[in-house]
Formats: sequence, C-alpha cells, structure tokens
Amino acid sequence: MPDFLTEEQNELRQRAESLAQQISEIELASSDPKQIRIQARDLSKKAGIFHLTQPTEYGGLDGTALELTIAREALANKNVGHLPGIFGPSPGLLAQASEEIQQKFLDPYLAGDLQSGFGFTEPSDAKRHTWAQLEGEELIVNGAKSYVTGGSSADFINTLVEVEDVGPAMILIETSRPGVELQKAFSSVDGSHHASFTFTNVHVPNSHLIGEAGTGMTRALEQVNSVRMAIAANCIGLNRFVCDLVANHLASTDNRSHTNHETRVKFGRMRTQAFAARSSVYRTAHLMEAGENCVNEIMASKILASETITELTDTAIQIVGGEALIESHPLASIFRRVRASRLAEGPTDTLHANISRGYLDLNLGRI
Repeated sequence: MPDFLTEEQNELRQRAESLAQQISEIELASSDPKQIRIQARDLSKKAGIFHLTQPTEYGGLDGTALELTIAREALANKNVGHLPGIFGPSPGLLAQASEEIQQKFLDPYLAGDLQSGFGFTEPSDAKRHTWAQLEGEELIVNGAKSYVTGGSSADFINTLVEVEDVGPAMILIETSRPGVELQKAFSSVDGSHHASFTFTNVHVPNSHLIGEAGTGMTRALEQVNSVRMAIAANCIGLNRFVCDLVANHLASTDNRSHTNHETRVKFGRMRTQAFAARSSVYRTAHLMEAGENCVNEIMASKILASETITELTDTAIQIVGGEALIESHPLASIFRRVRASRLAEGPTDTLHANISRGYLDLNLGRI
C-alpha cells in the first residue's frame, strides 16, 4: 500500500480488506448469485464501503477518487471487486439533472427501486448519430444505441443524443415510452448484461434534458472517466491477486521449478508491471483529488492497468499450467473478465489516439 496514505485512508483500506475476506468466504460457500449479492451488500453497509459511491445529501459518504481507488483495489486484491452489491448505485449523470427529474428518478434509483442504462455507442452501420428535434415542450428522438450498458434491465437510459441545430445532449429516456424498442439483450464475457435499443419518434419532455443541450458530450465523458478509474483500480488489485497466486504456486511446487531462472524472470517482470500500473493509478487519483484536469492521465491509467492485468493473467496461466484453464480456477474467470476491460469505456487504441490528440492538439497531459 502506498506509504503516503493518511491514517484515515489506511483505516479505510483495512476495512475494505476485511470486507473482501468476508465476501470471498461467502462466495466459496454459496453458488447462488442473488444470495451472494444480498450478503455482500449487507456486509458492505456495515463496513462503511457501500455508501462511498453515494452523495452525502442522500445519506452517502461521497467518497473521493482516492478513497474509491483504495477501496476498489483492496476488494480486487481478494478477487471479489467485480461482485455486485458491494457499492451502492451512484447518482452519476442524474446529479446534474433538474430537481423535477431527481425527485422522479434519482430518489428511487438510489433506493434500488429503479435501474438505469447508459446509451453512448452507436451501431457501426448507423448513418447518423441518434438525434432529436425540438418541438415545443418536447424532444422527438430517433436512432439507435448498440451497446447500452446495463440496458437489459433498465427502467430508463441516460442517452447521448444530437439535438438538431443545438448540439450533443444527455437525455433521460424511459424504456417504457412508445417508440423505444429493446432489440437484443446480451451478456458479455465478463458476465455483465447489456442491450441494444432503437428509438422511433420517441416523445420526451424537454425537462428530461440532463443539463443544457450542447453539453452532452462533456457530461457523458465525465461519467465515462469515473468508470475508467473504477476499471483501473479493480485491475491493479487483480494484478496483486494474480502475482500472489503465482508466488504461492511457485512456493508449493517442486523446488527445481521454484528456482528455475526463466520462471523467476517472468515473475519479476509481472511484479514490475504491476508496480508501474499501480503507481500510475494512484498518481492519477491524487491529481483528481487536487482538482486537476487529468482526462488524459485517466485514459493512460486505464490503459496501463487493463493491459497489465491481461498480460499478467496470460503469463500466470502459462506458469501454473493446465489446471488454470479449469472453469473453477480463479485464473480462468479472471482471464474472461479482464479481456472485456480493454474495450470497456474505450478500446486501448482509441484511448491512445485520444491521448495523442490531447497533447499534440490541446497541449494537455503529463508524463
């Protein structure tokens, strides 16, 4: 753990580690996902972790970027950070919505009575971005979103829409509105559930705009950046879990294997990569804490963390051998999950291009 954490932050880490151990034991003892989620939620509330993602005005703790990084890493150190129920739903984009929308949607959402989706990605063959026309007190929305995060069970979708003659806007669209059609629900290899939707002449009140029209892309990217940091924090925790797993494997196998120079070099490389990725994520969390513009650093951290855990998992499987490919082995599960992390919230190549643009065109970003 970084030696620059305060006493309070170290205490948070200890609570998160203790919670992770308890949840790990529950997961081993039960095969019922619903039961695991309920127990994880109850334990997380007692540990003071559940409410870190929620604002103080809703009874939450309003955790900072660094506090969330500490908690997420500690949970992933035990390979439980991906389990649902540990963190409460955060207001996300709804925190910027009108009071009317907050009362109608945010309160029941935070209470767990409503579920949301995030509509950002267009179909690859779309002729234009999802768009809307202003007609009096309504917006008429048309288009499609091919990968709505959480969409398969969403009651509403926070959707990026191009408002004609105005610009991009985030609009809350209930999935029950006429013209909203769920085309396909699907699961990704990491076990998460999503959906594709079409919008055909969907009438939405102007009050469903989240913030001002024209600022939608900025608002969407704020949401994306918070998820990128969550992915990065989870990945650096998994890096440590995988390194520890390999170390334990080497200690328990034949002494000749343990002292094999080639294997030791591989393990040393794993720990070096884990150190670099972890350092990047914590530095970025501190920049966020200081209120700095660090969009490019968030992208770099997400790239380093997700690419590192992918390579470490692959190396670990080579070292451990065939038993690591058995479905019940933790490396098999991690291998599936981390592949998705390199695409979530922006593929690695796209983020590299954005970082390049940030520096060359906007003179932003640090090394």
